Amino acid sequence: MSPAGNARFCLVLAAIMWSSGSLFMRLLREPTGMGWNDPLLTPIQITFFRGLFGGLALLTLVRRGDLYFRPMMAVMVLTFTLMSVLYLSALGLGPAANAILLQNTAPIWVYLFTVLVLGESADRRGWQSVILGGLGAVVIVAGNWPRDLPPDEQRSQVLILLMGVACGIVYAAVVLFLRHLKHYSSAWLIVLNLVGTAVTLAIFVLISEGPAAFWHWVTQPTPEQLVIFVLYGVLQMAIPYWLFARGLRSVSPQEAGIITLIEPLLNPLWAYLITPEKDAPTVPMLIGGGFILTALVWRYVAPSRPIVSAKMSTSDR
Repeated sequence: MSPAGNARFCLVLAAIMWSSGSLFMRLLREPTGMGWNDPLLTPIQITFFRGLFGGLALLTLVRRGDLYFRPMMAVMVLTFTLMSVLYLSALGLGPAANAILLQNTAPIWVYLFTVLVLGESADRRGWQSVILGGLGAVVIVAGNWPRDLPPDEQRSQVLILLMGVACGIVYAAVVLFLRHLKHYSSAWLIVLNLVGTAVTLAIFVLISEGPAAFWHWVTQPTPEQLVIFVLYGVLQMAIPYWLFARGLRSVSPQEAGIITLIEPLLNPLWAYLITPEKDAPTVPMLIGGGFILTALVWRYVAPSRPIVSAKMSTSDR
């Protein structure tokens, strides 16, 4: 296989492995008959263990010379922690497609920020993508807005939708941090984010609930659940990031972005296969998701000419 062919294979495999996130969440939180949802763990607990095991696994790829720390990295870790909690909460509490597709609006938010705030050059294709992606998000949120439900349940469903939207925005901030810190080892940055997420959540629980509650919190999972967490961290986080980094050696970021759109297409499918009653696709999901995925393809499938001059110089996307 040629280097480019090998790179594309790595990217496809990475996207498939990334898409297993909804599978692990459903195994841990839904009654599948295997008993892995007992005791029922919170999304914050799942975020903690996934980050811990995924980060430790990825640490094996970090060389001593990669170990640098800058103050901005701490802010990046806090942002990544918030993004992870929002995403896994939306994924665990509501239909998988909503969380996944709304998170994938992140490139739209990145584009808006770099053009409107950083003053980078804009192009017609980019603005068309923003409109398509924004329309898709509106369709998903409006189409899944709860109606004819008790007030408490209605507020809960609205909160889940808003967490999905917020996840896309915060994820965009993570992308911008990674872009600004691109001269450092990508493996090291991901390790910082994953392990830093676990440490941040551990400190939060210790301070807010006390040592006794924290001890119960970290010892509550069963041995079977801990095995799932190891697989979750290694198969869904560590290995895919390694494959993605390898793929980028021979394939452009634009092509990599198109190939990895496999992930938001497959992710809801795995959830549906386990819990079809919860994850059955709705018309707004399909229409809104179609708009979002079309926007991403339209943005990166071909270069377009700038129509607005950049106001200041920044690093490449």
